[in-house]
Amino acid sequence: MARLNPARSRGFTLIELLVVLAILVLLLTLAAPRYFSGVDRAKEAALKQDLAVVREAIDKFYGDQQRYPESLAELAERKYLRSVPVDPLTESVDTWAIVPPAGDLPGAVYDLHSGATGNAADGSAYADW
Repeated sequence: MARLNPARSRGFTLIELLVVLAILVLLLTLAAPRYFSGVDRAKEAALKQDLAVVREAIDKFYGDQQRYPESLAELAERKYLRSVPVDPLTESVDTWAIVPPAGDLPGAVYDLHSGATGNAADGSAYADW
């Protein structure tokens, strides 16, 4: 009866380790791009939702006060928003691009856009949303 050498039967060979590592690398190259594109899609969806909520708050403020707010902070101070939202693409509350009202309408905030540069997955510019 052949006896196995206990020192030889423990562990893995170099070939086995290389095969396992190659499989892991292959799986990561397939999964990583999907993960990062999913993160980008989530940020775009959050931006669209934030813009819709803030624009609705601006409209309600104008309906109540008969003027546009002087700043986004005024919307939060008067409880039209809980707080000024963070731009999900720039991760800052200070990068919103404020559009003033046309003509001689009172106030300073008629609309807002993201201050992020670049384009969305559909090819449109973030600044145009």
